[in-house]
Amino acid sequence: MFDLSGKITLVTGGASGIGEAIADTFANKGAFVYVADIDEVNGRRVAEEIANVTGKASFLKLDITEPEDCMRVVSDVHRQHGRLDVLVNNAGIGHVGTIERTTASDLERLFAVNVRGMFELTKGFIPGMIESKYGVIVNMSSVGGISGVRERIAYCTTKFAVVGFTKCLALDHALDGIRANCICPGRVETAFVKDRIAEYPDPEKAYREMAATQALGRMGTPEEIAAAALYLASDEAAFVTGTALLIEGGFTVGK
Repeated sequence: MFDLSGKITLVTGGASGIGEAIADTFANKGAFVYVADIDEVNGRRVAEEIANVTGKASFLKLDITEPEDCMRVVSDVHRQHGRLDVLVNNAGIGHVGTIERTTASDLERLFAVNVRGMFELTKGFIPGMIESKYGVIVNMSSVGGISGVRERIAYCTTKFAVVGFTKCLALDHALDGIRANCICPGRVETAFVKDRIAEYPDPEKAYREMAATQALGRMGTPEEIAAAALYLASDEAAFVTGTALLIEGGFTVGK
């Protein structure tokens, strides 16, 4: 079940956190994984660790905000493997602030990474998927793409856009053999989140308060999000397209 043997996959933001967990999970299920990230040191580390176990991973340096970089990655993948079967648009950044504490530059920075980069990379791979009559796209949105979150106006704006982008992709290319879905995680306990919590005056209190926003009383793990990505990428999800899958520990329950 959930076998990805022979699939050529690419995960953006694969150098850490959720992206790293997805890359590792895909490789363990038989896929060849391109780990794409602007962080060359950790990206190479992840790819090398996977390759040492499965022999099926390679690093591609990618600045998702640069259209030329996106097209170079598309060309590299097609030159090396002739196709891409599964694209996971996971790269993303956040910003804390109400509209009063958010500048137009803040919004543009988030839009460049969270939306425009996803658009450019997907646009580059879509023609090949149409030609193959097969393709799976998994986009990373957020609980903030389904429900408003206080002091996250720029972040939520971009993550709502990801949900709309995904649904339009699914409609436009359903008869081309392409499925598009997105995942909407709640708070996930990544190394990045842990580092941010450590900056609070009382990290333990901050952690408890963040965990308490989910009905289950804890944060999710990168591996739990990766399991959802694996399902959506697999042929077991062949009848699933255009969905926004909430994995948020009950964050939105009762809202």
